[in-house]
Amino acid sequence: MKPYLDAPTSAGPGRTALLLVNLGTPDAPTAGAVKRYLSQFLHDHRVVELTRWLWCPLLHFIILPLRSPRVARNYASIWMDEGSPLLVHTRNLARAMQHALPDVSVRVAMRYGNPSIPDVLRELQAEGMQRLLVLPLYPQYSASTSGSVLDAVGKELAGWRRTPDLRFIADYHLDGGWLDALEARVRAHWDLHGRADQLLMSFHGLPKRYETAGDPYPRQCEAGARALAGRLGLAEGEWRLTYQSRFGREEWLQPYTDKTLEAMAREGVMTVDVICPGFAADCLETLEEIAVENDQVFRAAGGQALRYISALNDEPGHVAALSALARSHLQGWPH
Repeated sequence: MKPYLDAPTSAGPGRTALLLVNLGTPDAPTAGAVKRYLSQFLHDHRVVELTRWLWCPLLHFIILPLRSPRVARNYASIWMDEGSPLLVHTRNLARAMQHALPDVSVRVAMRYGNPSIPDVLRELQAEGMQRLLVLPLYPQYSASTSGSVLDAVGKELAGWRRTPDLRFIADYHLDGGWLDALEARVRAHWDLHGRADQLLMSFHGLPKRYETAGDPYPRQCEAGARALAGRLGLAEGEWRLTYQSRFGREEWLQPYTDKTLEAMAREGVMTVDVICPGFAADCLETLEEIAVENDQVFRAAGGQALRYISALNDEPGHVAALSALARSHLQGWPH
């Protein structure tokens, strides 16, 4: 089987592997491919914590048939020549990290879709992997993201006769190198375009009841956002934190990104810079939902310009930060 990453694959016995895991993407911007992807994603108990007898009929007979064609059109609007932006950017990040970590086999897997966690782990098993560090590309921990990655890795390894030594990075929302990279990204945007009236930090939302159940995600979003605002020298009132991508009718984490942008425009805010610190790589939620849909929301309410600040992707500062993070977690393993 051909490796999913064009990188050195001469992993012999005792080889250490770093597995970068991102959320996932459909294989193509078509209704059929999106339906398969959404079905896998929305079947995960960590993502949708509802009883299956209630959720599955709703998912298969209403949500997937209605949502898949519309989501496919959105994917088609951002699709790159090389494929899905999320996968393209994540692979580029992994390639750069492979150069920074020559003694480690760096691979990419997706929690949903391809390349799948089981397939990539089996490739590494065939190459003699004995030590495995898993880095979910979610700076903030949630049971629905990082927790789900650990579930998938554990499920695959549960069937192995010889399991590797295993380490797992749960979050890195206050990592100094990562914050350095974010700060540099915002300042580069300001140097090029000037500074907008306000900076909005938009994170992916969660149902409110997940926080009530003990999920640390919102606290980590707030801590990281405040740390970034402090580095940028922003005072209260010069930046805001919001949550995007809510789905369904129940209450999600607030304030909501779209509603906040509407309110800002009506308050007289004419320009806004938007960064999404929870996304390591650009994807549908940043390139289409923020840069297109929410730009339209802001302008319709009276705003003049929403300027999206791209994700860190494979920028050198991001590569350096995650490589240093991985190196720190690899310490102490014998070679």
